[in-house]
Amino acid sequence: MIATVPMSAYRSLSVEALRGKIVIDTLNYYPHRDGHILDIDAAKLTTSELIQQHLEGAKVVKALHNLDFHHLFINARPHGDVARTTLPIAGDDAEAKAKVAQFMDAIGYDSIDTGSLSESWRIEPGTPICVWPYVPKIPEGLSEEEAKRFYLETSGDPVSAAQAKDLVAKAVRSQTVGGFAEALPPEHIALVTEVLSNRK
Repeated sequence: MIATVPMSAYRSLSVEALRGKIVIDTLNYYPHRDGHILDIDAAKLTTSELIQQHLEGAKVVKALHNLDFHHLFINARPHGDVARTTLPIAGDDAEAKAKVAQFMDAIGYDSIDTGSLSESWRIEPGTPICVWPYVPKIPEGLSEEEAKRFYLETSGDPVSAAQAKDLVAKAVRSQTVGGFAEALPPEHIALVTEVLSNRK
């Protein structure tokens, strides 16, 4: 099962329906969007630990959360392709992580195990492995529309397992927890804004 809702709506995930299941947690915490969650703000819990507390009896694995949905689709490559990229996962259950890694392999990604849910802050928004390594570098001189089109249609450079491990190792746990718009590519913000506008 894949959980994809705003962090503010995590309690809407059904405890009973997901009990005993592996749940891929793609939720990201953006305080300006989700409001403030005190235990996360105080770094008492990671977002995934909070999800695991809520989903009693489920096996939560943090994965598929650190790039936008366009690049999750266009960056995927077959097993063995030289342009295949690597995404991080975290979780407390080794068997669940192995099954999630198999699923990610099937949809076009290698993966690295970054540890437990308590360590998943290393792969949350605002860390070196979130978004930026997986999106293209926008050429200079493009108009706003051209830049957005290039961003949406161009895959990022492949990230090797060694590069992914290095990015995770560089993470620093900030006192200001969560993702913020200024830390994301402007084309990403334009995309999110457009998607939300179209839902109204």
